[in-house]
Amino acid sequence: MNFETVLFYLFAAVTVFAALRVITARNPLHAVLFLVLAFVSSAGIWMLLEAEFLAITLVLVYVGAVMVLFLFVVMMLDINIEQMREGFLRWLPVGLLLAGLILVQMVWVLGDEATSVGMTPVKHAADYSNTKELGRLIYTDYVYPFEIAAVLLLVAMVSAIALTLRKRRDSKRQDIGKQLKVRREDRVRIVSIPSAHSAGVVQDTSNNGHTAD
Repeated sequence: MNFETVLFYLFAAVTVFAALRVITARNPLHAVLFLVLAFVSSAGIWMLLEAEFLAITLVLVYVGAVMVLFLFVVMMLDINIEQMREGFLRWLPVGLLLAGLILVQMVWVLGDEATSVGMTPVKHAADYSNTKELGRLIYTDYVYPFEIAAVLLLVAMVSAIALTLRKRRDSKRQDIGKQLKVRREDRVRIVSIPSAHSAGVVQDTSNNGHTAD
């Protein structure tokens, strides 16, 4: 077992552990942080597969930008964790069914790839550019899946913004219409204060400036 194999198993174990913690963590913020860890370890696996561009993109774009946005969205949503746990057992069979279908698809696809290509990654020449090859494949063979993924990300971003803009009873917001319709009587109150003479206070100039009733 060489050094690259040891690194692969290390990154794979961290990725599996982080992915499990994403769906089992009680705190949504902890789940987001474990997802960041899964992305970083996946980037390490891509580096071993000589996909440097994908690894750097995963760290810079997803970990550095997208996951930070998700973290702020989760913090602003103010999720009621107790309410979310109430329907866990009710939807558990549906979740297990979907997880089983995804697992079957992954085994089917990875099994076909393993038999057709082989388990050993292809060694390329020194002047090989995976960035150029990736761009050629995206905009030729996979242009429609690429556009569909872009639309899905746009819908997810708009949905996250819409969720954060919902009205909450405990939040204070400005009503511009009420501010424009304000009257003087609503903001200013004129109070009549009695003067010193009406209160019965007389200035005595002959008593060294002291007052007398």
